[in-house]
Amino acid sequence: MKDNADIKSIMDEIGRNAKAAAAKLAFASSAAKAKALTHAADRVWARREEIIAANAKDLAFGRDKGLSDAMMDRLMLDAPRIQGICDSLRAVAGQDDPVGEVLTEWDMPSGLHIKRQRTPLGVIGVIYESRPNVTADAAALCLKAGNAAILRGGSESYHSATLLRDCILEGLRAADLPEASVQLVPTRDRAAVQEMLTMTDTIDVIIPRGGKGLVGLVQREARVPVFAHLEGIVHIYIDAKADAKKTMDVVLNAKTRRTGICGAAECLLIHKDIVDGLGRAVVEMLVAAGVRVHADATLAKIEGTVPATGDDWGREYLDMDIAAKVVDDVDGAIAHIRQYGSNHTDCILTETDATAERFFERLDSAILMRNASTQFADGGEFGMGAEIGIATGKLHARGPVGAAQLTSFKYIVVGDGTVRG
Repeated sequence: MKDNADIKSIMDEIGRNAKAAAAKLAFASSAAKAKALTHAADRVWARREEIIAANAKDLAFGRDKGLSDAMMDRLMLDAPRIQGICDSLRAVAGQDDPVGEVLTEWDMPSGLHIKRQRTPLGVIGVIYESRPNVTADAAALCLKAGNAAILRGGSESYHSATLLRDCILEGLRAADLPEASVQLVPTRDRAAVQEMLTMTDTIDVIIPRGGKGLVGLVQREARVPVFAHLEGIVHIYIDAKADAKKTMDVVLNAKTRRTGICGAAECLLIHKDIVDGLGRAVVEMLVAAGVRVHADATLAKIEGTVPATGDDWGREYLDMDIAAKVVDDVDGAIAHIRQYGSNHTDCILTETDATAERFFERLDSAILMRNASTQFADGGEFGMGAEIGIATGKLHARGPVGAAQLTSFKYIVVGDGTVRG
């Protein structure tokens, strides 16, 4: 274990190297960045057996640490998931380069021509838990947007993340880009996280991706600006005019496809008029699928449910659990979501346009859906190739954070000997 002085020295060097790399990445060609990512994808696939072996060490560490089944699922890599990592790297490589994009331009009566164009943020620190694929996604998106990345993965994903970063490093070398463009913090010591939060001279923004504890820590203690990726307390409201088949399909997928991701449904709100019909059928379907339904007093009468407590509202289970409650109407659902939601993703199941519009108009979650599984709350599914997180704040970036969201802008002002009177 390194002492705090050693960690400060290590992090200072990482910060300086990242800042130097970011200065070069800001004007790196689109072709070079695409080459780095494509080559990295090739190397990830070529080294998949090594990565799976490294991941086995992480899984053993996670089991010893007592991680839940859902968290173990987030941690696990197999050939299909590694293929997904490769696909994401190639998808980001193939996207349009956001750097230099002109957002708008105009002429002024003074004779000045002004344009606003995208520019990299600089150095991005990413602090994340469990999911080793975030190593590749974060590196790819930061690089695409001309940013250097400092990655601090969870202690349980250390071996997997290290090998994935090695593959990305091979891509950077192949494209003759600075190796310090993507750095992985080389220690599991939490003191490194505390150090990152105060590196205002070298880190431009911190993105935390993990549970409420991690995000809360970062928001409380960071002196560096933060893009908050808060917990996904995802609600689905089943309206009186919901289509039965769509509802059954969407709810089952939203809860059970992968329970450990932030887009998994965590609370069902059921219109009072369908409690004895579609509402009961949905609850019974979930119980039959092995989901523990924490039901309010009305729904607790359904066999197989467990009584809900006050702690079940606003809870992110990330497991085979869901809260369920009866509401009077769409306004009751809106009121509940406003009180207990996390502004991440919320969904309405209805065939009535006016009800859906009311839901969309009166809620301010980063993602609002209608008649679609909340598991689509993902940058890859939004056409971004990958995501670095789902931002739930309201400044700079909201929803899936892709490459374009990892840029700022600058004004380019051109005159012709123009002076101000």
